[in-house]
Amino acid sequence: MVSRRQFLGSIAVAGSVPALVRSDNSQPRKKIAFLGTTVFTHSHSQHFLDRFAVGYAMGGQWRNPACDLASVFIDQFNENDIGRQRIEKYRLKQYSSIAQALTLGGSKLAVDGVLIIGEHGNYPVNEKGQTLYPRYQWFKEVVRVFEESGRSVPVFNDKHLSTDWKQCVEMVEDSRRLKFPLYAGSSLPVTWRLPSIDMPYGVPLQESVCVAYGGVDSYDFHALETAQCMSERRRGGEVGIERVHALRDEALWKELDQRETTKRLFLSALSRSHYLPVETGFPTERLSFDWARRSLPNIVGYFIEHRDGFRTAIFLTGIRDFNYAGLRSDTGEIVGCQMMLPMPGSSANTADFFNPLSYHVEQMILTGSTIYPVQRTLLTSGMVIAAVDSLHQGQVKVPTPDMEVVYHGPKESTYWRN
Repeated sequence: MVSRRQFLGSIAVAGSVPALVRSDNSQPRKKIAFLGTTVFTHSHSQHFLDRFAVGYAMGGQWRNPACDLASVFIDQFNENDIGRQRIEKYRLKQYSSIAQALTLGGSKLAVDGVLIIGEHGNYPVNEKGQTLYPRYQWFKEVVRVFEESGRSVPVFNDKHLSTDWKQCVEMVEDSRRLKFPLYAGSSLPVTWRLPSIDMPYGVPLQESVCVAYGGVDSYDFHALETAQCMSERRRGGEVGIERVHALRDEALWKELDQRETTKRLFLSALSRSHYLPVETGFPTERLSFDWARRSLPNIVGYFIEHRDGFRTAIFLTGIRDFNYAGLRSDTGEIVGCQMMLPMPGSSANTADFFNPLSYHVEQMILTGSTIYPVQRTLLTSGMVIAAVDSLHQGQVKVPTPDMEVVYHGPKESTYWRN
């Protein structure tokens, strides 16, 4: 079991958003090693590779990359591959192994930052339905180069850390042990919000709910990070989770109908969606629990109990956006917003929500600090793991005695506002 003291002792994070840092022309530009599973249109690797090679639009202007892509390792070239085309177009140097990409073909670490984009591709699926992306294995290969070189550099890991809790903990401990910044997670906490608000820092928050798009062990992670970046701002900070209960369809509706506060927040978050179904009569029919039950026939929910009595619930539905609602216990006010992640095929299929995330990753490499603790993504990774276990075991409650993850999120807001 990882103790509260161990996690408290491992936290060393800046409490505010780093100021914009640009490469000084008088100093050598930082070099980045890019590690991607596969590259195709709208894949995560494509989004990051393009932005770190040619830049992206932010704040009404084009931002050129402040670092150089010094090396590329791509694991799979499938029939819809555009990786080779990108490598040729951007004149990138491709390597055949992770170690070579980090050492630039030499014997020692030769880059200033590492991007691990372990998402998409043809990888094994376990008995629980989880795709076993090689995030942990690649991370350990990176750590091995650090150890052999006697030097470490900042690392970004896209999305959750691993499908195994012990591996997740080990990754965080490696970053603490070797003293390198580890940034991980979703684009949702740093994307635009509608309205442009944050949870007031240090308020007595009672419960968080996210109503979202997606499925198990995929977009559920985005929904959990949507909720957690708000929940961690509550009075006392985060203390970890005690149990997780995942339910589907009729079992979920029965549970939700017994939880008045969760139901209220569910409807509040749902009302912010831009994709509410209309074929059942809405908007002439009032948005109600009964209407939602009829209109969202296929639904999965995670009910999460935190160690301080706080609650989190996420709902994966047929809508195609990410909507948050949280209840303040002092005022009874619901604080809510939509976090902007337009799905491919929408009018925003250029995926601009990757721009703020790319910016923050770049700033980590330039400054050597992250904008929020990796403990957030450690905990949301654990939530996914426990929820998958709950479903796999027959929708039972799963205790999480090892997930005593204690941390405080940054006081300054980290989402994008221009």
